[in-house]
Amino acid sequence: MEKLPIRVLIADDEKNIRELLRDELAAMMAHVAAVDSGLRALEQLEKNEYDVLLLDLTMPGMDGIEVLKKLKSLDIPAEVIIFTANATVMTAVEAMKLGAYDYLMKPFKLAELVPVIEKAYEKKMLRVENLLLKTQVKKQAEVPSLIVKSPLMRDVIDRATKIAPSDFPVLITGESGTGKELVARIIHNASSRSDRSYVIINCGALPENMIESELFGYEKGSFTGAHARKPGLLEIADQGTLFLDEIGDMPLPLQVKLLRVIETGRFYRLGGTRELLVSARIISATNKNLKAEIEKGAFRDDLYYRISALTIHLPPLRDRTDDIVPIIESCRNSIPAFKQKRFSSEALKLFTGYAWPGNVRELQNVVQHVLLLSKSDVIEPADLPYELGERTCSSGARLEDREREHILRVLQQAGGDRNKAAEVLGVHPRTLMRKLAGYGMGK
Repeated sequence: MEKLPIRVLIADDEKNIRELLRDELAAMMAHVAAVDSGLRALEQLEKNEYDVLLLDLTMPGMDGIEVLKKLKSLDIPAEVIIFTANATVMTAVEAMKLGAYDYLMKPFKLAELVPVIEKAYEKKMLRVENLLLKTQVKKQAEVPSLIVKSPLMRDVIDRATKIAPSDFPVLITGESGTGKELVARIIHNASSRSDRSYVIINCGALPENMIESELFGYEKGSFTGAHARKPGLLEIADQGTLFLDEIGDMPLPLQVKLLRVIETGRFYRLGGTRELLVSARIISATNKNLKAEIEKGAFRDDLYYRISALTIHLPPLRDRTDDIVPIIESCRNSIPAFKQKRFSSEALKLFTGYAWPGNVRELQNVVQHVLLLSKSDVIEPADLPYELGERTCSSGARLEDREREHILRVLQQAGGDRNKAAEVLGVHPRTLMRKLAGYGMGK
């Protein structure tokens, strides 16, 4: 029988009951531990993560009520089930007011206890789901839309579907705008974790200290502004999928911590002393050549081998031109107000003949702008951006030169505003900064 993914701690000073419960529950639950006092229970809860605490109310030293008060002050998230042979209405009411999930009288049967443990665990998981909503972390419920007409993209989707059922880490590579996040979602949706959290963090969009606090969470008072405990995205992704976008931009000190999480499933919140345990599938994506980054000392080789157990490479749009027209049609059909508009064959030829350095994201941005600004229902070459019509006179130029010309032109049209230019190009601002640095325009 498959064990339930529940971590249980038993605190009871009666040795026979404690050991019997531990042995019986260990056959059904993922992890079960037992201690003989309230003080030892608190020590365990501060060191390790438990979902449910089975707490005897009448123990010498620190009794169950004192333990409950301490748990409340420490903000430890385990659900508590109280049991005792000497219950009164007053102690029951007090225990429930202090946050106990339920109350059982000794002696009780295991068949009575197990359903209560399961319901307490469900309550804890519900709190996690509410946290997902409050922190606005993305959870994918439906299959994302990805155009797969070209043979290259059909191969990508076939590979993604085949590797989805495993729990191995996945590395998705490809240029900016090729659809790496969509492929990550497809893998999650086709996996056994599809009904659990799908959590995203962009390692290239946040400062180093913010990536760390977002990923690992923090304890109250761990740094200026940490007014309350905050669980990290790793905790929220427990039993689900964590998508690390632009992992090539992750700072080296954080790479060490991430490697430990992948290897052991264990980590600490910032400022925390209690080791937390998670089970999250790691999917990473990058537009960088990580092997080249390893050579430069910017990426750890041991982390690379861990995250790349399975790999998927997304081809650039210029190598799968069969997808361009279907993507255009998908954009047009997604906006009801534009369904009456269509692109002439001459206009479509310009779309399919262009190199699209920003890939699908740039194509979608251009299509949306053209649909919005064109006055006629039939979109002709004259309605398209200038650079698309230049393909015939620059077809002999190297792809890198054409890309450079296009990027500099868009930047000029944006009045030098790099964030605006990146949005028009359909690339991340950091990607644009790297391109400009390569042109000697780093500042």
